[in-house]
Amino acid sequence: MKKIVVLDTDRQYMKVPSNVSEYADSVTITSKAITMTMDRIRKDFVSIDLSQNRFEGKIPSVIGELHSLRGLNLSHNRLRGPIPNSMGNLTNLESLDLSSNMLTGRIPTGLTNLNFLEVLNLSNNHFVGEIPQGKQFSTFSNDSYEGNLGLCGLPLTTECSKDPKQHSPASLTFRGEQGFGFGWKPVAIGYGCGMVFGVGMGCCVLLIGKPQWIVRMVGGQLNKKVKRKTRMRSNENGSRMN
Repeated sequence: MKKIVVLDTDRQYMKVPSNVSEYADSVTITSKAITMTMDRIRKDFVSIDLSQNRFEGKIPSVIGELHSLRGLNLSHNRLRGPIPNSMGNLTNLESLDLSSNMLTGRIPTGLTNLNFLEVLNLSNNHFVGEIPQGKQFSTFSNDSYEGNLGLCGLPLTTECSKDPKQHSPASLTFRGEQGFGFGWKPVAIGYGCGMVFGVGMGCCVLLIGKPQWIVRMVGGQLNKKVKRKTRMRSNENGSRMN
């Protein structure tokens, strides 16, 4: 990511010479949640789309030096760790998509300084804590944060608790390497089904006696153990006589 940063002291990197066309080749990008093909893109159009790859590791803090960036899409990767605070320096950013990764921690309050941010997607990660409020963040809906069971506060219906353990990621969700997770409801359903099955088997034993298949299974295991012990004793007695 460091190689992307261009430092130009005379600030002429956005200027297009008069003898050069203002347009470059066509490209297909995903920006503001819309996939589009731009046949003629301006050279000063600044957007990065690295979505749907297998990138791993943390988002480098140097990305905050790309001050002219207007669109950033890192969704559907395997990125971990927190959102770097330096992203609050991308004051020209209009679209930010970090969805479907394994990002953790709290959402930096510095992101509320992105006054031009129109589209935000942080869904399907491991974020925890209260969602920052104010400015552009007041315009985003639940869809921007879904799939983060540790988040609380508006626009979500989950109120923030004074107990920090209640919104711990370990206690709220289990996620695989692909970023898909499940909560407490499937676990509760599994326990409930197991309890119903156990109670049902107990009633059958009390009402109709011992089921033959259980008797055969348990009895077979006991017979094997008895034969094994008898054989071991016979071997010990034979060795003593010798």
